[in-house]
Amino acid sequence: MWGIIATWCMARDGVEKATKMLKNKEKAENAVEIAIKDVEDFPYYKSVGYGGLPNEEMEVELDAAYMDGSTFNFGAVCAIKDFANPISVAKKLSKLSENNMLVSSGAEAYAHKEGFERKNMLTDRAKIHYKNRIKDIAEYELKPYSGHDTVGMVCLDVYGNMVSGTSTSGLFMKKRGRIGDSPIIGSGLYVDNEVGGASATGLGEDIMKGIISYEIVRMMETGADPQTACDRTVYNFERKMMKKRGKIGDISVVAMNNKGEWGVSTNIDNFSFVVANELSDIKIYRAKRINGKTICELASKEWIEEYMSKRMEPLEEK
Repeated sequence: MWGIIATWCMARDGVEKATKMLKNKEKAENAVEIAIKDVEDFPYYKSVGYGGLPNEEMEVELDAAYMDGSTFNFGAVCAIKDFANPISVAKKLSKLSENNMLVSSGAEAYAHKEGFERKNMLTDRAKIHYKNRIKDIAEYELKPYSGHDTVGMVCLDVYGNMVSGTSTSGLFMKKRGRIGDSPIIGSGLYVDNEVGGASATGLGEDIMKGIISYEIVRMMETGADPQTACDRTVYNFERKMMKKRGKIGDISVVAMNNKGEWGVSTNIDNFSFVVANELSDIKIYRAKRINGKTICELASKEWIEEYMSKRMEPLEEK
């Protein structure tokens, strides 16, 4: 059995590439890297990689992580600038016995030494987004995470190996050096061959408070199916946060166990995800919460077309 699940509709083309690899009995570690690189390289996805939304200094700082469920090998880069594919740097770091998480200039020095592609990740389109947002501050309440969509994936190959990966440009107009959940093991991602894996997207500051991805995998280890594990984790944590703080940010999760079964959960009204396994072709779903449960429905062709159209429409400075 093989399978792959990914956050957000933007992962569709990458998952398609990964699916072909998995069908050809290629390893999950390579399939996830190729799938996430596809998202990183597409300039119209403004929350990941090239064209990612800048911080308050108009710099694109990227976070990425990679975890291998067969060994618990883990690599991550945080606030790295001017390199094309942070997921590949993170994967390379996972092969080391130490120094697995590098930040900012340290991550950049390592990537340069290892020969990774340098690239100015700030596009003209991202500059327009930034300048327009600055002008909007005077008129509207600014939500720094508006438009923030981490790409996160869990993958199972025919050999029974599982991996998880994440990549993001983080909160729009974040403070320089801010790190969210995406590159943090247990929060943004976690995977164990003997159980399964999970990945999260949303407001990292809150996701980290619940160690969400690890908790989902832990719950699956006790016998819960992926859907039950996702819903229990997200909604139990939401109740705890509301009791303690009176509020909680956006949280959406995807999970897959080592049988290729999957689950998702969200506390927002429109979370999209992509999934495929040996029993089903690639499908894009939309998820929302109804009465304390996550309800998923297949995304229509019209919705998918509108999704892409909005992201690729011409953008002018206000």
